[in-house]
Amino acid sequence: MDPDRLLDGRLKLRHLVLVTTIAEHGSVVRAAEHLHVTQPVVTRGLRELEAVLGVQVFDRGPRGVSPTMYGRAFVEHAQAVLAQIRQAGRHVSELSEGQVGSVTVGTHLAGSNVLLPMAIGRLKRERPRVSVIVKEATPDVLAADLLAGQVDLTVGRLTPSDEVGRTVQIRLYSEPVRLVTRTGHPAQSLTSPSLAELVGYPWILPVGQTALRREVEEVFFTQGLALPADRVECTSMLTLRSLLLTNDAIAALPMLIADGDDRLAMLPTPLHGVRRLVGATIAQNRAPSPSSSLLLHHLQQAAAEIRQRLAPHDGSMPG
Repeated sequence: MDPDRLLDGRLKLRHLVLVTTIAEHGSVVRAAEHLHVTQPVVTRGLRELEAVLGVQVFDRGPRGVSPTMYGRAFVEHAQAVLAQIRQAGRHVSELSEGQVGSVTVGTHLAGSNVLLPMAIGRLKRERPRVSVIVKEATPDVLAADLLAGQVDLTVGRLTPSDEVGRTVQIRLYSEPVRLVTRTGHPAQSLTSPSLAELVGYPWILPVGQTALRREVEEVFFTQGLALPADRVECTSMLTLRSLLLTNDAIAALPMLIADGDDRLAMLPTPLHGVRRLVGATIAQNRAPSPSSSLLLHHLQQAAAEIRQRLAPHDGSMPG
């Protein structure tokens, strides 16, 4: 296929919206419902796109559709184009409205209770009319939203990414992970409890889609221990904190979540090798809006102060 055929006027923006929506929902019917159009409209649009490309974009099956090799490649580029268009709209809006703008930031646990509030507070003091939208979700969901342009940047733990070449990770600080309970928890009376002594308590563990869950599991298995039988898997910080305060539960949390909270206490039990590299992630080939750039600047400034706060704990055993 001659690539210039895509610029001859037959390929429409609606085709990009349509193909990414079908890929997201895995069904022509669900895509039609999401777009508030009829199924024949979606089917006709898909046939138009396939005629322009000269290849089959989706394989049809009894349970829906799945992208072909050509479809996966095209959907990836379609998502990037739509994200750029959304960003262009926000950029023009901010320029036309002076200091009015918006920034959407995704977050998951690490950095959400200290770093991000510090940065947002400073941004709002400098630009009160900028709207900040915070979206909390698991890392896999946030990564997809970032590439689709649904969020401008994400803040949280940095891990090796499958999106090499599509995202840029900005390191901000490294934070220890500690075992946390409510103050007055029975385990707090133990001088130096081992993990084996704590496994019989209720535990709150990260969900399976997170790097922290895998690392906590590795600590247990290295010490020849099975995961606690009495456990809850939770991603909501509000729910997690309430469970800690109302039960004899133990959770593995970034240190700054417990530090400074007089109702929570850290146990001296070490979690060897479990730390969180906290940072921001942005899309590689998408120019940030003025509001996004400003939030990133304040994140970097706040992180410098947090690094100083954490310095006494670097390289030291919990205690």
